[in-house]
Amino acid sequence: MKRLHRPGVGIVLVSTATLFVLVSLVGITAEKDSGARRPSLLDLLNEVGKDKDSGQGIDGEPPLPPKALSWSSPLARQCSGIDPSVRERLLRRKRSLAQERKNIPADPSNFGSRYRRNPWGQPLNPDPRVVVLHETVYSLGSAINTFLTPHPRDDDQVSYHTLIGLDGSIVDLVDPLQRAFGAGYSAFLGEWAVTNAKFKGSVNNFALHLSLETPEDGHDNDNRHSGYTPAQYDAMALVLDEWIERFGFQPAAITTHQHVDLGGERADPRSFSWADLQIRLAALGKLCL
Repeated sequence: MKRLHRPGVGIVLVSTATLFVLVSLVGITAEKDSGARRPSLLDLLNEVGKDKDSGQGIDGEPPLPPKALSWSSPLARQCSGIDPSVRERLLRRKRSLAQERKNIPADPSNFGSRYRRNPWGQPLNPDPRVVVLHETVYSLGSAINTFLTPHPRDDDQVSYHTLIGLDGSIVDLVDPLQRAFGAGYSAFLGEWAVTNAKFKGSVNNFALHLSLETPEDGHDNDNRHSGYTPAQYDAMALVLDEWIERFGFQPAAITTHQHVDLGGERADPRSFSWADLQIRLAALGKLCL
């Protein structure tokens, strides 16, 4: 396992590399075994909209980031023991992936630019370097409709970069170079970006958000469900494979909404199998870096 640390200013991997990112349309509660009420869709919308920018060059200092929480990636380095059938299946689909992916742009009110300066005029690094994984909680169609709906109020604006359906279909909604509004009060390895002087920070300015469609038995408040399909894990691995090649982050920078959430209210993606992702990323050669 690779363990990420944050010494000083920059995020650093023990094996070094630029870090990278991914969310949940409807948030789940923080503690998987907690009986506390999970937030509604309105709760989520109210949270994720709070990192919108409010200008630059104001007086004062930005709020300090939280104390860094370590992240030990469940993904292990793997250079051997590759399943050839999995590799062939994924490479075959990879060759036609560009034609298969659907591009359904989110309404412009639901995403924005990545910022190079905070409201105090201080520099920000907008390079994508962490992936946050989410689940939709409801259907793929419901999630897409939400992102296509104009939301004039900042508090209602929400989006992910990419959605993956139960059948393995891939829907791109926000260009990875743009900022999706996938997480509100959040940080990764003690880093956040404050883009609105009225609120604390978020990972959105340097994160990529990837969400899985929740199975039907997960459209509730339970802590677990039946899990995601093999087709979803195939598609997820291919999306991550492309992002790793494009942005240069290491697999250890793939994390969850539950981990980055500072409000203690998110637990997604529920019932996620890191072992299934391990098999596929290893087959694509992305765990032997």
